[in-house]
Amino acid sequence: MKLSVEALNSHYGPAHILFDVALEVGDGEVVALLGRNGAGKSTTFRSIVGLVEQRSGRIVFEGRDVSDQPTHVIASRGLGYVPEERRIFTDLTVDENLEVGRQPVRPNAPHWTREKLFSLFPNLAEMRGRAGGRMSGGEQQMLTIARTLMGNPSLVLLDEPSEGLAPKIVEQMVDAILTMKKAGVSMIVSEQNLHFARLICDRAYIIERGRICFSGTMAELDARPDIRDAHLAL
Repeated sequence: MKLSVEALNSHYGPAHILFDVALEVGDGEVVALLGRNGAGKSTTFRSIVGLVEQRSGRIVFEGRDVSDQPTHVIASRGLGYVPEERRIFTDLTVDENLEVGRQPVRPNAPHWTREKLFSLFPNLAEMRGRAGGRMSGGEQQMLTIARTLMGNPSLVLLDEPSEGLAPKIVEQMVDAILTMKKAGVSMIVSEQNLHFARLICDRAYIIERGRICFSGTMAELDARPDIRDAHLAL
């Protein structure tokens, strides 16, 4: 098992946000974390990587308990995080942003080079000398994922990768994620877009008000329109 999360509870101050969240990701698997805005998807990701201080439960990554580890230690062990806000360095070029993300090669994860990343995201190859602040939202999203892959992670948390992107860029994102999967990168993808999730994911969890209310394959979810309507319909 690549990642196991057990009884995860998280708070922001006095507010209890996550309630006994449990999920698993297998080797080479792409899992969807589905839910409406405010359901707890981003908090789940931030809790897994140690960015939420008030949390309890057990988080096991590649057989190691990282529940009490700081974020930089979790990242150094090969867990990558692509936040919804992207957070690229706007004053640095594409090449410089990628260099910031560089980490050593890992025996249990694919090795990403600039050449491989430019093959994955051809748009970036054409603007490697451009500052991040002069790129479109879709290009910045690609750069954020590419910078994360420069760390050679074995598991990546992708928070809302399709949000706000033009349809053509979404198609490129689907192709990139499937290529990452084929290369051996496990992923959890936080999404509201069920169609996007169907194209890339093996299984899905639905989170509602901080609680997991469904777990199953994409086919099992498609067979439950009552679940979809109750928890995903806008």
